[in-house]
Order: sequence, then structure tokens, then C-alpha cells
Amino acid sequence: MTNQTPQAASRLERILAYMVAGVVGLSILAFLAVIIGTAVGAGANNGFGQGVWPLILALPLFGLPIGFVLIIALMVMTGLRRAREARQNKE
Repeated sequence: MTNQTPQAASRLERILAYMVAGVVGLSILAFLAVIIGTAVGAGANNGFGQGVWPLILALPLFGLPIGFVLIIALMVMTGLRRAREARQNKE
């Protein structure tokens, strides 16, 4: 049995991790913006149907599922890398 240090995360894994953080973080900020906008009355008289509000309303609807898929992809890639390392250490 060899004592090798585990390999660092690949570039693709790091990119996926930053994408997850960015997409989910932006979606949460958009969700908070809608809550705050509703509290201050921005939604009165169809206010959410104008300007940048439709984009802000749609962002969590698409961003959170995309973030979930990216998390699954990251977990699969990490599991495959660890399995490959375990096979190499076993030989």
C-alpha cells in the first residue's frame, strides 16, 4: 500500500464548483430582491411586469434547478476521480 497524497481537484471540478456558487447565489439574491421589492411596494399596479423585474422573477425558476444539476454533475465527477485514485492506490 502506498502513501500517496490525493490529487487536487481538476480544473473542470473547480469551474463547476464556482458555477454552482454563482448560479445558486445569484438566484438567492434575486429571490431576496423580490421579497424586498414586494415589501416596499414595487409590485403594485403590475410593477413586477416592467423593467428588469421579469428577469429577476424568472432567475430563481431557472437558476436553482440548473444549480441542482451542476451539483449532481460535480458529485459524479468527484466520485469518479476518487474511485480512480482508489484503484491506483490498490495496485
